[in-house]
Amino acid sequence: MGERLTEFIASHRLKRAPRLYDDTTESMKIDYGDVIYVDRKYFFVTGYEKEGRFGIDDEPKFWVKRAVNLENGESRILKLVFHEQFAMTIGPLKVTCYRHPEKEAKVLDLVRGHRHFMQGYSVEDTAGNCVRIIEIIRGKRLDKHIAAAQGKNHREYFEQSVPDILRQYLECVHAIGLLHEHGLKHGDIRRDHIYIERRTGLFKWIDFDYDFYLPERPFAHDLLGLGNILLFIIGRGEGRPVDIYNDPELGPAVIDRLTTDDLSLFAKDRIVNLKKLYPYIPEELNRILMHFSQGTMVFYDTVEELYTELKEYVDAL
Repeated sequence: MGERLTEFIASHRLKRAPRLYDDTTESMKIDYGDVIYVDRKYFFVTGYEKEGRFGIDDEPKFWVKRAVNLENGESRILKLVFHEQFAMTIGPLKVTCYRHPEKEAKVLDLVRGHRHFMQGYSVEDTAGNCVRIIEIIRGKRLDKHIAAAQGKNHREYFEQSVPDILRQYLECVHAIGLLHEHGLKHGDIRRDHIYIERRTGLFKWIDFDYDFYLPERPFAHDLLGLGNILLFIIGRGEGRPVDIYNDPELGPAVIDRLTTDDLSLFAKDRIVNLKKLYPYIPEELNRILMHFSQGTMVFYDTVEELYTELKEYVDAL
């Protein structure tokens, strides 16, 4: 290990000696060039992960380290313990969301070998902190994939690209059902939490460390996230009224036809009734979207219900 560490220090031009951590409690202090010792392995920290959230692009996640195993040179992501909690509203429901490292560890155990989930395992450091060691997915986020998809306008995109995207997404929906069958949740279902692996083209879920407390509808938050992704896939964007208003192919005339029933149950600035924007969207597909609208009388209770209806549509393509 010493020889490899010396090579890394030289190649990364470190201006200080690496610090060795076998206790990751103070995760924010562990920085570039430090070494984390867990699972009888030495990991050289090369940086940290970033993600977009709440409209912020590339927000740093200082507790999620990029690292290299000094024994074999393999790159990994080390997710250290970090706790946060916030409240959100889903229609009439108040939801408490929080980070739950141990839950993510259980999900990693459950989905080991599953082709639609990121892979990894968890270990405890010397202080008992749950460290998750994650294999890196080489590829592109779903939202970036959609932005680069074929179709110079929405109709071309819908006809040329959406069918294949939906076929893959259908399998992702089914995969979330596996978690629910075992009493687990993803917890943070968003379009940037699906990665398309470059080598295989497979869609893969990432980041399972959020959980939420909603005993009356325990899987509602996951279901709503699945609906939001479906909406993004079909609409090739978030469908915000201001964007539609400024779109020369749609504009104020389309906005004037909308009612509050056409808007999202979760975000009132998103249009769910996409058929009013794009009349060529089949009724069967739009009906699925409308389960996530403010005007819905029936919200999906299970992933299986969503999967079954979406599969009927996809199978008929």
